[in-house]
Amino acid sequence: MTLKSLLFAFFLFPVLISNSHKHEYYVSVTQIEYSEKQQSLQIISQIFIDDFETLLRKRFDETITLDAENESASIEKYMNRYLTDKFKVEVNGQPVTFKFIGKEYKDDITYCYLEVENVSDIKSIAVTNQILFDAFAEQQNILRLKLLNKNKSFLLVPENDACLLNF
Repeated sequence: MTLKSLLFAFFLFPVLISNSHKHEYYVSVTQIEYSEKQQSLQIISQIFIDDFETLLRKRFDETITLDAENESASIEKYMNRYLTDKFKVEVNGQPVTFKFIGKEYKDDITYCYLEVENVSDIKSIAVTNQILFDAFAEQQNILRLKLLNKNKSFLLVPENDACLLNF
């Protein structure tokens, strides 16, 4: 083998390996903002479509396809059930329930819109985010909180899946 072909193989091999997966990392991003006017927590969770689809297939129905043009009417029901099970919020030490408003797909991301109504006088907020931990050991969940003039971010992993912010 010539030096030229060895160098070519050396540089091409990592590229070929890295393209064998749709993406190299497993991460979701969830943002929670407080609307004083509406007295609600407004939550947007961004999850890779292919990862979410894989999980929903394993958990609920092997035929699930996340595609706005061609999907079952039960998709939002499954998403709501899963998120209710894996995403928990407490305000002032008390569990609160979110309402699943809906979802949309942009590029390769599923945007899930949630809301917790009737929230006032926040002294603390605790969040547990286990989204996709049961499907991918490497999963990481970024949580961004924008509440009462505070901005705080947390990186949640399977070994540390909860955070607390006091005001």
